[in-house]
Amino acid sequence: MTDLREGVLDTFAEVFGRPADGLWSAPGRVNLIGEHTDYNEGFVLPLAINRRTIAAVGVRDDTRARVGSSYADELVEIDLADLGPESLDGWAAYPLGIAWSLGRSGADLGAVPGFDILVDSAVPVGAGLSSSAALECAVALALSDIWQLGLSRPELAAVGQLAENVAVGAPTGIMDQSASLLGRRDSAVFLDCRSLDSEIVPLGFEAAGLELLVIDTGVSHSHATGGYAARRASCEAGARALGVSALRDLGVDDLTRAREVLDDETFRRVRHVITENQRVLDTVRTLREQGPTAIGDLLDASHRSMRDDFEISVPELDLAVETAQNYGAIGARMTGGGFGGSAIALVPSELVSRVRVAVDGAFAEHGYAQPDMFTVTAADGAVREQ
Repeated sequence: MTDLREGVLDTFAEVFGRPADGLWSAPGRVNLIGEHTDYNEGFVLPLAINRRTIAAVGVRDDTRARVGSSYADELVEIDLADLGPESLDGWAAYPLGIAWSLGRSGADLGAVPGFDILVDSAVPVGAGLSSSAALECAVALALSDIWQLGLSRPELAAVGQLAENVAVGAPTGIMDQSASLLGRRDSAVFLDCRSLDSEIVPLGFEAAGLELLVIDTGVSHSHATGGYAARRASCEAGARALGVSALRDLGVDDLTRAREVLDDETFRRVRHVITENQRVLDTVRTLREQGPTAIGDLLDASHRSMRDDFEISVPELDLAVETAQNYGAIGARMTGGGFGGSAIALVPSELVSRVRVAVDGAFAEHGYAQPDMFTVTAADGAVREQ
């Protein structure tokens, strides 16, 4: 992180010809359990991870906004008055979408100063670890600070969601931004996506001798493409057919009626969300009452539901999960929006190397590209670094 921070500051000075006024960072996230429940107003249990996006920011004396990054050659420039979803595209839609969203949330874009931003990231892009939310939250906190907006962290999470939904065009819920802003060390964020009430739930992985292994399959995905949007539309159709405003209002006891009312595909989509909400509640209770060594079956069941009912897994994810389970993981599941990205495995520390070797071998045997594997720890949320 120190090298990343220094590199961003050096690059900022090279690109913009002056030192930055400040440095902000925000983490990516792993969702321990609770997939596709957020936009159904349900429950999620993500954790911020110790891989972060860094944003160096300089205040301007005009109303121009300029953004650059280590992973894009071009510098994108626009006047704050011209910000709007129709004027944004590419990677710059994320940071500039935040500025537009802050304007929709109370900032007077005709009165605040412009800015220069340079970003870099240690959060893998396309891996299901929410590199987009890390970027959004680092920029949102930075602009809130330099514009002296005084927005709370839940308010900044809503700013990030609006930017991603409208400026970027990805119909995501609020989980990722909430995790990136509210995360705490060695803890998960238990979030009610209807009320936006949140609670910090201690994980205790280290004390239990467990590590969370991320297996990045290298299969890239994009939330703005059709699969994610189709799943959301199916959930909304199921809620309408069952006479509720959101699937959050249904419980396991409603599945018999749902099967009678819905076509098979919509029923399976609905069944995933209903049972996944219950698994989140069960996981929180189990962590509190029995500790992390007892949540493995819930992680495994979550993956089966995403694979069979929601149909968002891919063969590489299924292989990573099955291999991790067979070689010592307490539990494993895909994480993130699906259609690629990463799996997570909760593994006793002494077995991490064994699982890694087994997954590497299984991928090679199936002719898949070698996955990127690394352990993560639960980390603090977005901060001003300097």
